[in-house]
Amino acid sequence: MSVLVNKDSKIIVQGFTGSEGTFHASQMIEYGTNVVGGVTPGKGGTLHLERPVFNTVKDAVEQAGADTSIIFVPPAFAADAIMEAADAGIKVIIAITEGIPVADMIHANNYVKQRNARLIGPNCPGVITPGEAKVGIMPGFVFKKGNVGIVSKSGTLTYEAADQVVKQGLGITTAIGIGGDPIIGTTTKEAVELLMNDPETECIIMIGEIGGQLEADAAKWIKADGNRKPVVGFIAGETAPAGRTMGHAGAIVGGSDDTAAAKKRIMRENGIYVVDSPAEIGKKVKEVLVNATV
Repeated sequence: MSVLVNKDSKIIVQGFTGSEGTFHASQMIEYGTNVVGGVTPGKGGTLHLERPVFNTVKDAVEQAGADTSIIFVPPAFAADAIMEAADAGIKVIIAITEGIPVADMIHANNYVKQRNARLIGPNCPGVITPGEAKVGIMPGFVFKKGNVGIVSKSGTLTYEAADQVVKQGLGITTAIGIGGDPIIGTTTKEAVELLMNDPETECIIMIGEIGGQLEADAAKWIKADGNRKPVVGFIAGETAPAGRTMGHAGAIVGGSDDTAAAKKRIMRENGIYVVDSPAEIGKKVKEVLVNATV
């Protein structure tokens, strides 16, 4: 099994004919992802990358059966693109765009939830189910199929963790990059829950960072859920100065529980195997899986 995307997903690209959309859509197609077309208003009826272009998401749903969308739309228009996808009946919406205004995202996030759709991102690397579908900007060659799920705020650390897992002779079920903005559609806890309920996922990597309560909320849920599967955790930003945004807009320490040390303590208290360096992720995953089978 997989979560969110698989070989049967019918994917469209919003912002299809722009430079970013073109580059990443071509990479997705080359990977074998089932891209059924894209959306660029005013260019409907044409072909791009040998796929049909639609004027609206509604047209893509009605004519190509699209059920998943990835968004490469400039920040000023991205929230509207997210809402258009939800309004058209798309159930999985993956927003890559960085820098969407917070007020826009609050509105878009509520809009998506009211329509029973799932938003991943924004400001995320996307979702990949190795060997089936790459819906995002991650380097597909790093990921091999296996039994380890990944949930991460960081794009780069998603790839690093996957590479380490593969080098340990293991592989990935689905990797979910949830995004690092203050307002995101799917939280760490919600993404972990998806993988916890996936029968093929036997271990979960949870990568977080300073700022906010997402990792603490996820850790408490994992314990309340009975620690059904081992979770290996890492928190980035240990050396970041307090009060300064570092990289992601959501990565800013606002209180004593927002620090890397506090988050790691909470995670350990709730049964998560915490590593202090990203270089230790792969070895720890193999260790806990071996112990789980003894």
